Amino acid sequence: MKKKVDAVIIGAGPAGMAAAVSLRENGIKNILLVDREPVAGGILQQCIHNGFGVHHFKEELTGPEYAERYIEQINKNKIDLWLDSCVIDIENNSKNSKTVVILSKERGISYITAKVVVLAMGCRERNRGNINIPGRRPAGIMTAGTAQKLVNIYGYLPGREVVILGSGDIGLIMARRMTWEGANVKAVIELQSYPGGLNRNIVQCLNDFNIPLYLSHTISNILGNNRIEAVEVSPLDENFEAIKSESFTLKCDTLLLSVGLIPENELSIKIGVKLDPVTRGACVDKNLMTNIPGIFSCGNVLQVHDLVDFVSEEAKNCGASAAKYINGKLEKSEEIPIRKGNLIRYVLPGKIEKGKPALLSLRPINPAENLYLVITTDTGVELFKRKYKNIFPSVMLRINIDIVPDDAEFIEIKFEK
Repeated sequence: MKKKVDAVIIGAGPAGMAAAVSLRENGIKNILLVDREPVAGGILQQCIHNGFGVHHFKEELTGPEYAERYIEQINKNKIDLWLDSCVIDIENNSKNSKTVVILSKERGISYITAKVVVLAMGCRERNRGNINIPGRRPAGIMTAGTAQKLVNIYGYLPGREVVILGSGDIGLIMARRMTWEGANVKAVIELQSYPGGLNRNIVQCLNDFNIPLYLSHTISNILGNNRIEAVEVSPLDENFEAIKSESFTLKCDTLLLSVGLIPENELSIKIGVKLDPVTRGACVDKNLMTNIPGIFSCGNVLQVHDLVDFVSEEAKNCGASAAKYINGKLEKSEEIPIRKGNLIRYVLPGKIEKGKPALLSLRPINPAENLYLVITTDTGVELFKRKYKNIFPSVMLRINIDIVPDDAEFIEIKFEK
């Protein structure tokens, strides 16, 4: 099957759906939205807790409710949606032509020619193979997201005595969820000296249920034959080496891993999209376009967000930029780089345009208190300054710059006293 469209969007999660709706709102009619799952919505469909939509829809929704809002918009705008369809390749024909190869049971192999491609594949969890925990390989070890799907979608409780490694938000939320379902969550173990998730989840998911959080600890051994029976927990020294003499054992039949998320960028790498070594997402300009003209990226495949509301906002901007590109109206002025200073882990985008406003997303490296975030040009012009009582790596900061001066050669962003 061969078909021509204006835009192909890969991934029908919150980013893909928001980008598709934005493209339609900006006058693009021939849109194809593709997802490998049997339903649209992505990870939202298994996130049955509330807390979504406060910024974007101005009300508190569950994950499925948030997804349904966008599914209704997809149907209302009659956007072509292919489910159970997997993109296996992208070919860069020219500046204004890409071929997306899609495999599905219903249609076989399809070759879709598009003017733009929007990458919105989301992210996946790091698993045991990514972190190399020593010990046996018994049953009962899984990612927190897998456990969430088992409990919330299939109604299956994967274990009764649970330990969670990593204090990412999914792991924290599953600590509460497993407790609600009658499991005994023994502890959450965190490698760093600070939690990896949002503070509200620490309070609502751990403190409210008296679940211990061991900071600067790791699991140094897994015990059990057919099924996991216990884990050995060790404190860490300043070099992140386990202090075996102070180790202790927690009996458990289930170990959930919440040790970080990785953007799903295999397709991006295959076509030659340049990736940022820190975010592991695409390097993009202000318009969220990658180094390959006509290929855009947004959502968790670009950077792992704290809130789905910000995913939707980013994807909306991405769709608007892609629409301008299709219509030949995506004008670019001279770009200048952004330099990272003290305590800055990453900044997106990596370049901004002279003479125009900019929206920056950034994360600090470590927690800190009572610091100013300062943005200046190479000539010393101060573009932004704000005091933060607390900063955390788990909280992404979003900064608006009104106008970037025409005489600037670069801007620097840093935290200072």
